[in-house]
Amino acid sequence: MIRDITIGQYYPADSVIHRLDPRTKLVGTMVFIVSLFLFRSFAAYAVALVFLAGVIRTSKVPFKFLVRGMKSILVLLMITVVFNLFMIQGKPLLHIWRLTVTEEGLLTAAFMAIRLSFLIIGSSVMTLTTTPNQLTDGLEKGLRPLNRLHVPVHEVAMMMSIALRFIPILLEETDKIMKAQTARGADFEEGGLIQKAKSMVPPLVPLFISAFRRANDLAMAMEARGYHGGEGRTKMRPLKYERRDHAAYLTLVVYLMAMLAAKWIFGF
Repeated sequence: MIRDITIGQYYPADSVIHRLDPRTKLVGTMVFIVSLFLFRSFAAYAVALVFLAGVIRTSKVPFKFLVRGMKSILVLLMITVVFNLFMIQGKPLLHIWRLTVTEEGLLTAAFMAIRLSFLIIGSSVMTLTTTPNQLTDGLEKGLRPLNRLHVPVHEVAMMMSIALRFIPILLEETDKIMKAQTARGADFEEGGLIQKAKSMVPPLVPLFISAFRRANDLAMAMEARGYHGGEGRTKMRPLKYERRDHAAYLTLVVYLMAMLAAKWIFGF
């Protein structure tokens, strides 16, 4: 289960998506996520599915690799669907004991499941095709106007990038700790849900110690290399928009127009 989480990892490949400016990928991901919540229609989600499939195909990231990351949110997805099915009032469709499935609840549950799935896959495509340095540079360049408000943009971008890239490292460390404790007789599989939750407490102590140790080592390494924030720093590869980035923005505009047309023509 732990190894199935793909958010925060980087998948090297030679594709147009990999070569895009990180700002283009950040904007594209944000536009895609916002569109999932603005256009509440199965027809619009069909357009989003075609768009997402095209991006995945262009990125050359294996689809199995992306789907594997969905296993990590399967429980959250099921809880969200169940709550929406039974907690939303409306036209009754089915009675199960004291619970009632409504038409509005069924639609909301379906929309929420689609949104979460597309959101996770779309975000994973962005992180899988963008290196940590590119992500930091893209965030810093995109948030640069906030410098006028005395916001430490470079430091914020660096922290976000480090936090994102620490996810797979901590997951790998958790996997090692659990395997080590299993070899010493610990059992993480037996018992009910509460018992399994309690069995996850012992690995937390060494995990926190390892996380603080890694954070301290990273801080010392950055200080030893003369890192003092973003003021006065230059870039080895300054970000510059290319023709493919303009084409990507044009594709985003076409995608939004298609989403809007699908919602107007077909409705809910």
